Amino acid sequence: MGTHVRKPVWLRRGIPRDPASARLRSLLEDGRLHTVCREARCPNCGECFARGTATFLILGNLCTRGCRFCAVSRGNPAPPDPDEPHRVAEAAARLALGHVVVTSVTRDDLADGGAGAFAETIRALRTRLPASRIEVLIPDFRGDDASLRTVIEARPDVLNHNLETVARLYPEVRPQAVYGRSLALLRRASLRIALKSGMMLGLGERPAEVEEALRDLSDAGCRILTLGQYLQPGKECLPVARYIPSEEFVTWRNCALGMGFERVASGPLVRSSYHAEEICDALPGTGEGS
Repeated sequence: MGTHVRKPVWLRRGIPRDPASARLRSLLEDGRLHTVCREARCPNCGECFARGTATFLILGNLCTRGCRFCAVSRGNPAPPDPDEPHRVAEAAARLALGHVVVTSVTRDDLADGGAGAFAETIRALRTRLPASRIEVLIPDFRGDDASLRTVIEARPDVLNHNLETVARLYPEVRPQAVYGRSLALLRRASLRIALKSGMMLGLGERPAEVEEALRDLSDAGCRILTLGQYLQPGKECLPVARYIPSEEFVTWRNCALGMGFERVASGPLVRSSYHAEEICDALPGTGEGS
């Protein structure tokens, strides 16, 4: 998917060493908790930790899939920890989070794909932080409708499932996922909850394919969208095919808004949960237990 392309200066970020980041890291370690920020080597990890925010990664830190854009380790994960939802809620409360984002590794080894753990985590957060908004970033649950219902019936405020890339690139980028299956999941959830999805640009997609994917997401009922630059997080991951200029992200944002998306974050360093609270603010239909 292209030769090595040198990373532009504006995408190079340092690692802040500050008391707030140290406190958050200590809190996570004490609670035996994982974050997607660290496991996926997010370029915004230092900034978010310094702001006292993080995206909780439940169900361990080993994924059963091998998506070629992702740095999360692959392997045979341990059984779910029944106390983990309460530790997540306690950490979120200690951080005084007004908007809590929870995601997971993909757990194809579990009958429900981990849906029950999401539901328990949502309920624990509702008990501990009743006024906070809860956003969940879920895997595809292999298309299982009962698993999706389990999560929705726990009443998160925002349900996020990332499309990640265009249909043509799925076999190379997400070999164990299915483009249509992800869209079907979003479509089934759209009548009951605020929907969010995201895509990475720079993997070799064509403009017409991006436009088609955005149209598919809009037709599926998505209201919130994130678009960011794919950055190769490890040598084992796919190389970057192209670095997208900032002005193109502005163009895609305008395109998405024209299709009916209500909130769009689009830029080189935008990630699915980056500034998640701000992107959901003022969105009708979100709030406590919506």
